[in-house]
Amino acid sequence: MQEPTKKHHTDDDLITIRLRIHRNNATRIKEYARIIESEKETNYTVAEVFPEYIGKEQQIALRAYRHRENLTQRQLAEFVGIPQRHVSEMENGKRTIGKEMAKRFSKVLKADYKNFL
Repeated sequence: MQEPTKKHHTDDDLITIRLRIHRNNATRIKEYARIIESEKETNYTVAEVFPEYIGKEQQIALRAYRHRENLTQRQLAEFVGIPQRHVSEMENGKRTIGKEMAKRFSKVLKADYKNFL
């Protein structure tokens, strides 16, 4: 009777990653992936790859934590007791996120409130 054996990897341990990104960033992401795969010892910061997000850390954090918790803007707004349009305005930098609002977001999104300030 034959015993089961492990199959060896034939694809050099490559994996496929699916990302949802804005089409304007696709070229930069592809270039970044190409550099990583070429095994160059180059490190990049997020600011170098996405310079248009410098100074928008709070809006990005709010959107990222909301997505992590799988919440819509409407759901998040209901949890913190504000209109949905306010969440949208905060995510798009049209409305500031105050300390009290940051604390309310932090409870719902399970994150340090300082990430939103």
